[in-house]
Amino acid sequence: MPTQKQRLVLGVDILGMPQRHRVFIAINFPEDIKKKLATYQEKWPELPARWTKKENLHITLVFLGYISDEEIVETCKIVKEVAQKHQPFSISLNKVCYGPPQNQNKPPRMVWAEGDKSADLARLKNDLEKSLVGKVNFSLENREFSPHITLARIKTWEWKKIEPEERPDIEENIDLSFSVESIEIMESELKRGGAEYIVLESIQLGQI
Repeated sequence: MPTQKQRLVLGVDILGMPQRHRVFIAINFPEDIKKKLATYQEKWPELPARWTKKENLHITLVFLGYISDEEIVETCKIVKEVAQKHQPFSISLNKVCYGPPQNQNKPPRMVWAEGDKSADLARLKNDLEKSLVGKVNFSLENREFSPHITLARIKTWEWKKIEPEERPDIEENIDLSFSVESIEIMESELKRGGAEYIVLESIQLGQI
């Protein structure tokens, strides 16, 4: 009989049920961009928030949720086919602010780095979603997509305890650009110290 570790490798959990993985498709950044974005957690030390680890900074293109090993294999195949049809492109980040945009009476949920809307990025995202839907079991997002990076998640209860006039005003223009040469299929493992991301496959754009 296989051990627990062996059973996990075989794609089943300790109870014999098929193992599922929390998977998303993302754009990762060059190291210099990650370093610059990570410096913002030093700018507002009084902000009650859990800051994203530098190595975890990314743009999520499609969040698939919990999918099976078979669906991961199918996802890799589909993403490769889609990536062949899209050439590398650039993304510009222009602002650090609270996000997402919402009613002013509600506390913010995150600190974002926002980017300019990109036709190339929108086409890539739409192509991925249309190609995956019906073949992988996931829910499509109905909201308008604009590139953003989650720099921090606000601790809501602590935020509410701060007097309104003492809450940090986060609204800063930035000017960061980078080239998107590949997209990654990522797995998120939720652990006590926060999520850890694993690259399952990195796929170059525009290559057959």
